[in-house]
Amino acid sequence: MGAMLACDKVTVRFGGVTACSEVSLEVGEGRIVGLIGPNGAGKTTLFNVLTRFQAQDSGRVYCGGKSIDSRKCHEMVDLGMARTFQNINLFGEQSTLDNILVGAHRLCGGPLGNIFSLPAARRRERELVARAVEIAEMLRLGDELDNAVKNLPYGHQKRVEIARALAARPRVVLLDEPVAGCNDEETAELREFVRRISREMGITIVMVEHDMSMVMNVCDYIYVINFGANLAEGTPAEVRANPAVIKAYLGEEAAA
Repeated sequence: MGAMLACDKVTVRFGGVTACSEVSLEVGEGRIVGLIGPNGAGKTTLFNVLTRFQAQDSGRVYCGGKSIDSRKCHEMVDLGMARTFQNINLFGEQSTLDNILVGAHRLCGGPLGNIFSLPAARRRERELVARAVEIAEMLRLGDELDNAVKNLPYGHQKRVEIARALAARPRVVLLDEPVAGCNDEETAELREFVRRISREMGITIVMVEHDMSMVMNVCDYIYVINFGANLAEGTPAEVRANPAVIKAYLGEEAAA
């Protein structure tokens, strides 16, 4: 498989419960792909499989055309994959800048260079800080760099989490409900940021999201799962008009 990220007939069972049943998807490079479905459909489980937080019982997972079934979750950043989580998981007492820099830990110099403050290590540190500031400016966090994250509005904290993922210089980012809990203004801002990340940074994005306005206006392609299985796929227009999706998830009003 030559897609940036893909899975083929992934099945995950928890005891007698099948969370995912032979789910397949394929994400092309540079695209924004949505994953939607009712609560309990298996979206988060699939996300965890794709990022190796959860092992599947059967099926295969690929990144950049190569199998990653044997990989551990902490190894994924080295393969060019980063993710955010549904629940914000930041260091509240630390500054915005420090939180963003956490995402760049794999890019730091070796331990000896850091211990002895070799010139190369110091230069690398300056480069990482400059990169973090650039990302912060892109996400309109430039004025918040020295502020403790706990003091930021909720929508800004969501941006910090995305910025932290981008600091790792990923090729693909998985966003788990990026606008959950955000108001209309914050949602509109995050919608534009996701577009810019894809367009200006060339990053492939996979997004789980319940906000249909976000999904339909941002995604190039959408996969719908229901009861742990593939239900439908297609462009936003195709998914919106799909009778099976309307019945299972969207409802007549959303599809109109």
